[in-house]
Parts: sequence; structure tokens; C-alpha cells
Amino acid sequence: MDARTLLDQLLQSGRELADKGQNVAETKLDIPQAGPERQAALSGMGKGATLAGVLTLLLGTRAGRGLAGTALKLGSLAAVGRLAYDAYQGWQHKQAAHSGDAGKAIDELTGSQSEQRSRMLLKAMIAAAKADGHIDEAERSKIEAYLEKLELDSATQQFIQDEIAKPVDAREVASGANSAAAAAEIYLTSLLAIDVDSDQERAYLNELVHALKLAPELVAQLQAKANA
Repeated sequence: MDARTLLDQLLQSGRELADKGQNVAETKLDIPQAGPERQAALSGMGKGATLAGVLTLLLGTRAGRGLAGTALKLGSLAAVGRLAYDAYQGWQHKQAAHSGDAGKAIDELTGSQSEQRSRMLLKAMIAAAKADGHIDEAERSKIEAYLEKLELDSATQQFIQDEIAKPVDAREVASGANSAAAAAEIYLTSLLAIDVDSDQERAYLNELVHALKLAPELVAQLQAKANA
């Protein structure tokens, strides 16, 4: 399983949960830390439930946090990328002078370029999800248990574990943006992972906007797309 496939499956899981009107707290799946109960729980989980578990642990379990955002309802990375690209084009058309080539949306990328962009967006999602500090050691161990069940390739699994363990750093996330399209996708993907109701989350998004060098009008366009 590559990063793009994993992201698509996570988004599909989010759309299914949103369609059912279920919030994260209601759908969280607890896995025992050790012993035969842990193994039994893991072996009895289908892929859909496993993906839901990864997603809910990343997004958090605060009361009221739901999965009803537009981006999650879209259910695919290509749809998220297209939404970000459309927001960028809508903003650019209103500018007196266009800023040149915006680069390609993720749905136009193939091969290694697609995988590189997907890993960048997975990094953005994980960093945003950690911005409120809810992923502690216990949550990390549960996420790792879900990842083992998914039987990811070792590189993808190690990549996710490393990203979860890192300190939150908006500048490091933004450094992966090699085009305007990529920057818009990073910000929109970050928005779908955050239900902005804490100072930490607001501060993180503000730092990310600054690091990505996004114009305020473009930020407003992306936020409107995410909240539609």
C-alpha cells in the first residue's frame, strides 16, 4: 500500500462515517494494550473498521468533533486536490497580475510525483491532527496497532510513525510545497484534520499560512471550500 492509496482509503472511511452522521467519539475503537485481548481485537477488525480507527485517533475524540467537513465527504485525495486547485484558480482570476504556472493538482500527477505529493499531504494531515496535543503515547501505540493490521509496506508505516513522533512544525510541513497547487493542497488537507476550537490549532494554522506564503484572499477561498 502506497501513501496515496492509504490517504484515499482514509478519506473514504471518513466519508462513510460522515454519511452515517457519526462523530469520532461514537466511532472510536479501543484496542487493549497487550495480551490475548489485544490480538483478538486486532484479528477481528475488518479493513474498514481499522481505517476508521486510524482516522478517529488522528482527528481526536473531543466531544462535538465530527466528520462532516466537505473535504472528508468528498472521499478521495483527487477530489480534495481538485477542490484546492479550483480555490486557487478562483483567487488567481481576481488578481490584477497572474503569478505564473500554479503547478499540477495531485489528480494530474503520476508515479513518483504522485507518491511524493501524497506523502507530503499525509505529513500535513498528521501535523495538523497533532496541533491540539491530543496524540499522546497511549494514542500513538493504538495508532501503531491499527497500522500493523493494515499491513502497510514498511516504508509507509515507518513514515507515519516518524511523523507522529515529530514535534509539530508548520515550517517543516510547508517546505514540501513546490508549487502553488501543492501549497493550496497542504492547507486544505490541514483544514480537514482540524476542528478549530483551540488556541494551539489557530496558532498552527496561522503559522502554516505564513510558511506557505498564502495570500489572505486565497486562505479565505480555501476555508470557504472546506466549510461549504
